[in-house]
Amino acid sequence: MKRHLFSIILSDQNLLNYIDCFLFLLYICLLIMRKNLLLFFLILVGLPEMQAQTRPVRQNTFDQPDYDEVQMDPSMMSNQNLDDENRVEVEGLQPTLYKMWNVDDKFGNILPIPIDTMFYSFQNTNLVEGMKGHYNYLGNLGSARYSRLFFERPEMSVNIFMDPFSSFIRPTNQFKFTNSNVPYTNLSYYRAGGKLDGEELFKAYFSVNANKRLAFGFNIDYLYGRGFYRNQSTAHFHGSLFSSYVGDHYQAHFIYSTNNLKMAENGGIVDDRYITDPQAMAEGKKEYEATNIPTFFTNTWNKNKDFSVFLTHRYKLGFYRELEVEEDTISEYVPVTGFIHTIKFEKGQHNFLSNTDPQNYYPKTYIDWGNAMSDDSTLYSSVKNTFGIALLEGFNKYAKAGLTAFLSHKMSQYELMTTDTAGIRNNHIEQELYAGGELAKRQGEFLRYNATGEVGVSGKAIGQFRLNADLNLNFRLRKDTVTFTGRVAVTNLLPSFYMRNYHSTHFWWDNANEDKEFRTRLEGELNVEHWKTNLKVALENSKNYTYFNADALPVQHDGNIQVMSAILNQNFRLGIFHLDNEIAWQKSSNSDILPLPDLSLYHNFYIETKLARKVLSIQLGVDVRYFTKYKALTYTPAIQQFHLQARTDEEDNRTEIGNYPIINLYANLHLKRTRIFVMMYHVNDGILGDSNYFLVPHFPINQRLLKLGLSWNFYD
Repeated sequence: MKRHLFSIILSDQNLLNYIDCFLFLLYICLLIMRKNLLLFFLILVGLPEMQAQTRPVRQNTFDQPDYDEVQMDPSMMSNQNLDDENRVEVEGLQPTLYKMWNVDDKFGNILPIPIDTMFYSFQNTNLVEGMKGHYNYLGNLGSARYSRLFFERPEMSVNIFMDPFSSFIRPTNQFKFTNSNVPYTNLSYYRAGGKLDGEELFKAYFSVNANKRLAFGFNIDYLYGRGFYRNQSTAHFHGSLFSSYVGDHYQAHFIYSTNNLKMAENGGIVDDRYITDPQAMAEGKKEYEATNIPTFFTNTWNKNKDFSVFLTHRYKLGFYRELEVEEDTISEYVPVTGFIHTIKFEKGQHNFLSNTDPQNYYPKTYIDWGNAMSDDSTLYSSVKNTFGIALLEGFNKYAKAGLTAFLSHKMSQYELMTTDTAGIRNNHIEQELYAGGELAKRQGEFLRYNATGEVGVSGKAIGQFRLNADLNLNFRLRKDTVTFTGRVAVTNLLPSFYMRNYHSTHFWWDNANEDKEFRTRLEGELNVEHWKTNLKVALENSKNYTYFNADALPVQHDGNIQVMSAILNQNFRLGIFHLDNEIAWQKSSNSDILPLPDLSLYHNFYIETKLARKVLSIQLGVDVRYFTKYKALTYTPAIQQFHLQARTDEEDNRTEIGNYPIINLYANLHLKRTRIFVMMYHVNDGILGDSNYFLVPHFPINQRLLKLGLSWNFYD
């Protein structure tokens, strides 16, 4: 059965066959969603019938024009050079114009994004280490991660236990909305390894318009990583329902989202020499397989659940004016004032369960369960309302920018454990009230800017403030277009609640880290599209920086820490040959508290061409990720966080990782509306003399592994 399915993947003729495509989808659902068979059967039944397309595909390459932010799917674009026979079919199908966008989770502003038909680097879309290898992670699909690049690290959220799973969790402001005159569906499936140690991910996205203003749909992601090492399996589920209405007077976006994450924890391997010197550990016998390498933990799990309801809507007052277009007159609505309301309710639960705590592993025990075990939990819920009044940009020639005033109120409740094993909990309630404003110019090609500020006026928010400003400048340099972007941020914020209060079996802190973090950040970005050059420079100063120390406890640094960074992306092309490069340099003024690698590199060499009458696009290449050695953060399952490594007074025995390239071979195919990749991950495993393939100390990444991926778009 599996051989038959892979033959479907590799055969162009079968990809266009209705029956084989349906059987493949049915197999995927049976394989990875056995417990939810009924749900996926309904999804499949609801999918419109797939039709073979004969129009050529335009690739979403670096040089593709912007289409003034109104995106047309490449496979739906008409082509004036088609022969008469093909032109008849194109005219009969009516080419479809559609948009895809995110929304600002404060004011609900629409932020256009490119359509999700990426062909370039499709093979990297399922890597936990990120598209260019910026992330350190525990080795398995769906495991915890954090970015090595300091300026890519987001502000710590209220629910810190969800933060390490950014490869799977989708924030509200990154959720995709679609507007199309036909139903749009995307199905993606990724697979690697076998039944005992493999990993799989299934993603389904569906959107349909009831009319040109109202759209709704759903999104489902299911991830299952069995793990190549002991006790590291992951099982994640995400489901969401969404709707959007974009009219002249009224605009609304709604999202209901739920996440259920389950992770087996092994605490890392007991001795790194199983990886770095396997022959010595095997004592001359056969080397250990990954599944036989001993780990610290067994029967230990972390579970995270959350759900949220998000609604942002606005009503716009304005007037109609007449415009003359090609000897005709049309009526256009011009909004002047907008009344904005955004509400978000979210609820989360975190559980840590260990049936057998390792002996002498934890220095302290605060809750006595009667035996060596942990059963920790905490609950969090919040509701946030934002009300705003906006004077909109562009309603007359003097309104060069928009102005918004707003108030936001948030009430949060936290439940923490007590030493009473009967389940009695401590409740903590915090309220925050902020007042702020925004000045923004989003129209125009030469200059755009945005400045937002808010200050706390009541509750826990008193003394806190946040100021952000962005500037975007486009100018001509000879025949090229150069874009400069500048960003400034000044914040004075309390650490997250769980950085100040948390109770568990082995970790306990109350009213800690009450000083506000004061941060000042400057960023500049220069982009020359014709040269395929992008340069980013950034500087930040942080006072009272909050972090997890070597004891896995949150503390604040009494002083200032500076971080500097420069990232250069430079791509080259000669005919069908491409070489894409990224060089990232960064420096921390205190590497003992904020360790960072000096250099992180990514290089991608590939050929790109078209075959089969230019219908099939193909990329064949090899990419490599590398960073210099440094004493990286390690990981403690009981708090599900990364923290500094411990060291002794006599010597610095902290583990260094890095100075090891990770090389992948891959092939990308794009046929009509179908994208396929085949990748040999970590192809250099066992070839290079050094086998220090750790991205987190004591957590090795997977050995050489074949990965496959498939993505289908439907517009019928």
